[in-house]
Amino acid sequence: MEPILDIQNARLVRGGAQVLHGVSFAIHRGQHTAIVGPNGAGKSSLLRLLTRDSYPLVEAEGDAPVVVFGRDRWDVFDLRARLGVVTADLHEQFVRDPWVARISVLDVVLSGLLSSRGVFDHHTVTPEMRGRASMALERVEAARLAPRAFNTLSTGEARRVLIARALVAHPELLVLDEPTTGLDVVARHRFMERVRDIGRTGTTLVIVTQHLDEIVPEVERVILLAEGRVAADGQKAEVLTEARLGALFGAPVAVSVADGYYHVRPR
Repeated sequence: MEPILDIQNARLVRGGAQVLHGVSFAIHRGQHTAIVGPNGAGKSSLLRLLTRDSYPLVEAEGDAPVVVFGRDRWDVFDLRARLGVVTADLHEQFVRDPWVARISVLDVVLSGLLSSRGVFDHHTVTPEMRGRASMALERVEAARLAPRAFNTLSTGEARRVLIARALVAHPELLVLDEPTTGLDVVARHRFMERVRDIGRTGTTLVIVTQHLDEIVPEVERVILLAEGRVAADGQKAEVLTEARLGALFGAPVAVSVADGYYHVRPR
């Protein structure tokens, strides 16, 4: 079966420095995966390759270090219809612009169909599109928020709305980057339960994080990233060991498991 995401010897230079050094892995449809690494490991740079915000070095004509859904060349607007991405940075982008921050939750979700941040006069919005936006909000149990202004939401509510925005186009792959940043304990639990529901209903999940407790039990595979290189790749129980994580974070750690979630603390 063709991988949904295929990265082979991907190298990336940003700001004159190489930040990814020959990263290789493939993810197949339905293979929920976590990419784990400390700050500076290259997680954000890797994410930029997936979203086409950055492009890898290519040594020879015909090389394709990053292939998404079987293609290495994409119109970014077409790609966004199949690849959903939720990040804390995206949340900031919505609240940073005073006008965008005041738009309704329903319009935030609709903007996922328009590849924009908001709904503008030149956009055509059909009843079918509004129906899809409403259904996406229902899927993350946020339908009641539809008329609210986005800037009146709590962080947890806003993050659920951004998941609905990512899901409105029915993506085959949902990428969550540090998904619970800024959430309290209760909001974090509720948010991750919604993520679990999404993973159970056919959307492939990739969770990019440095926090083990963001790895939902449905994730079976873990890739460790360190200094722009793959340090380990395999089944969750084989990769999330005290020895591997201690080496990754540069200090002795203790690992525990409760209700399918892994937790790590310094020794």
